[in-house]
Amino acid sequence: MSHWYIRVMERHYDFDLTYITERIISVFFLPDLEEQRYHRNLQEVASMLKSKHQDKFLLLNLSEKRHDITRLNPKVQDYGWPDLHAPPLDRICAVCKAMETWLTSDPNNVVVLHCKGNKGKTGVIVAAYMHYSKISAGADQALTTLAMRKFCEDKVSSSLQPSQNRYIYYFGGLLSGSIKMNSSPLFLHQILIPSLPNFQTGGGFYPFLKIYQSLQLVYTSGVYDPQSSRARKLCVTMEPALLLKGDIMVKCFHRRSRAAEREVVFRVQFHTCTVHGAQLWFGKTELDLACTDDRFPPDATVEFIFSNGPEKMKGREYRKNDTSVKVDYNTSDPVVRWDSYENFNLRHQDSVESEKHTHRRQTRAAD
Repeated sequence: MSHWYIRVMERHYDFDLTYITERIISVFFLPDLEEQRYHRNLQEVASMLKSKHQDKFLLLNLSEKRHDITRLNPKVQDYGWPDLHAPPLDRICAVCKAMETWLTSDPNNVVVLHCKGNKGKTGVIVAAYMHYSKISAGADQALTTLAMRKFCEDKVSSSLQPSQNRYIYYFGGLLSGSIKMNSSPLFLHQILIPSLPNFQTGGGFYPFLKIYQSLQLVYTSGVYDPQSSRARKLCVTMEPALLLKGDIMVKCFHRRSRAAEREVVFRVQFHTCTVHGAQLWFGKTELDLACTDDRFPPDATVEFIFSNGPEKMKGREYRKNDTSVKVDYNTSDPVVRWDSYENFNLRHQDSVESEKHTHRRQTRAAD
């Protein structure tokens, strides 16, 4: 480890700068770092990198776009996606290609992965690049693979969300050929979610679902009220069936009954090219947020029912709620309508007009 690195760590900066390998560097900032300190630290990082690597570093920004990052560093590429989420599958591919192109074009070139937020984002890219670079293996590849694996295990594995892990698995499987691509259309007919009668303190559970395709909202369900039903599962039926393609995210919310608020029950991301067959199950450990929530029973599952056509399915595959389950389709309720992704990366985070949006966005990003 270089003395320079030790000297950096002795002074108390608000960032963690790590040489994962000699040529792949992680710069990580905590998510709640105050704006002015963040800006000062970005200047500090840029001058360190320039003094050691001159203009031979490419900074890949995994967080929101910022003018100062672009101004301070010689070469910047933006690949940001929301914190704690998996990136789109094609973006993982694009980042790996950018890294390989830059690293192979000059032996002195280094890559800097910049992340403000949760370490899981850096982990997804490092783990993916580990799979990717194994394929174009050079003589020193075994050592760098080991270094990347060690970084993932020691520094980031505990920060990874189930969906982030799933996308690392997809990427490795698609590269190695162990996952076959499904290119046929996928129509979603039903989602079965567990009924959690005591989710709210004092009892009560009022769930609704939002479905996103490439972070664009494509479906919002009504708010379900299963209070007088004994059923363990609630069936959310898409009528007509929903054609899905690409990166899909499903979020289940609980609409609080006494306040104009909502809370995420679970979030799950998957890619349609990996779905084979009519059913997809996710257990508690595979659901973001629910995996660490004691209110979500260990044996509860979320189940998706697909077909490759829009026609209504016949017979036993079609589940129905019992008649006591009420559904409120009031689509004008702002708590239900609010889309927490519509402003993501529309503006640079440090531009004047977005200052007033930033706080609102940060407080709502997890919604």
